[in-house]
Amino acid sequence: MTDTLLSVDTEITGDSHYLRALTDMADQRTVVAGAAIYAENGIKLLDKGARIDSRLYDRLVQHKLREPIDRHLSIENPVDVPALLTLTQELIEQQTLPSMLADALGSGAHLLKPLRSLPLPPPMACKLTVMRDARNALFQHSLEMMIVAVFLAVKSGMSEQDCAAVAAAALLHDLGVLHMDPAWSDPDHKVVGIQRKHLVAHPISAMLMIRDTQAYPRSVEVAVLEHHERMDGSGYPRALLGADITPMGRILLLAEVVAAFFEKYDDMPAQRLSLVLRLNHRKFPSTLVAFILPLLKEEVPRESLLMPLGSEAPQQIELLAEAFTCWDQIKAALPTDALASVPAGSAFAFADSRLLALQKALIEAGSHPQHQSELLLHLKEDTMGMAEVALVGREALWQLQSVLNACHRRWPQLAERATPADGAVADWCDWAERNL
Repeated sequence: MTDTLLSVDTEITGDSHYLRALTDMADQRTVVAGAAIYAENGIKLLDKGARIDSRLYDRLVQHKLREPIDRHLSIENPVDVPALLTLTQELIEQQTLPSMLADALGSGAHLLKPLRSLPLPPPMACKLTVMRDARNALFQHSLEMMIVAVFLAVKSGMSEQDCAAVAAAALLHDLGVLHMDPAWSDPDHKVVGIQRKHLVAHPISAMLMIRDTQAYPRSVEVAVLEHHERMDGSGYPRALLGADITPMGRILLLAEVVAAFFEKYDDMPAQRLSLVLRLNHRKFPSTLVAFILPLLKEEVPRESLLMPLGSEAPQQIELLAEAFTCWDQIKAALPTDALASVPAGSAFAFADSRLLALQKALIEAGSHPQHQSELLLHLKEDTMGMAEVALVGREALWQLQSVLNACHRRWPQLAERATPADGAVADWCDWAERNL
């Protein structure tokens, strides 16, 4: 991790969206400046004791502030440690995933204990209060991820102090998202261009906000930075391999996925998550996955009746087969000398390794398109079996989309087709954009 990397990547993240959310929140609850607020050039924008509300947005957003605005704010009914304890207890009592994890530990007390020593300085409390009031789905995600992360920390035998650090990292991991356009979370809104750069940079933004408070150990900063990394190097923002990801970072990256599945899917979240963890065993830390998979197997029989997912399977199998065939044909058409000179770390090497790894994972799961056509004939009357084939297909297609996104993000010059290998990747990306 270098300061140069961080400064370059975080230049793209601004404060306008967060200022809008904060000032709009201040219309609903009392927010007062505990100290005068100055622009970076020395202009006083607000006096100490001034009431904040949405009418001040236009004035504040025109200036770069000398200090973060939330450093000296007094807020009515903020998110504090007692509030977090209450909210977490409610989730344990009411939600499937927290309840399941509490039962696995014997009681919810093990999940609550680390929160009692959680540092929560005013800027962090302010950001969490804005998140609770203006981006509640994001706040609920952070709470559920915190519960999963603490569960994994306890099961890993971490000390109480380290469990508290894990809780802080999980709770604060998405602070950078507060500074993004809320439109990104709309499922019908496609994140492209500069918005995708914002999304990729949000772990860095959150890490820098946490560092700025000087209230948390470095392990918390690094874990937040790593929460979208993957053990096989396919994550972001630094594409780290497993050996380079810290123990807390590994907990966060798995907790993010576990929480997301139970939030996103009303139907069969345990079965979906189990399939994804098994199909992607190279992406996630196996020792931590081993704490989760047995609980998912217990949960599957209690899930609601399967939706008619099986009808999707034939189309998914056909599309997967076309994607792999397209790449094989493009690769075969390359001159031998072009293949021999492909450097490690190039777009071609990345795409080839990712597509081969996906095919290998599908073969290991008995779900490669070459094997599925005959299998479907035997599963026509097996609702559970057809649903599982469809779920594997969905995950594999999502992974193809992630290869496409990563190629665009990491090698934006591919469209120039500067080399035959770049042209090959660009051709496959063009096919994927048309068909996925």
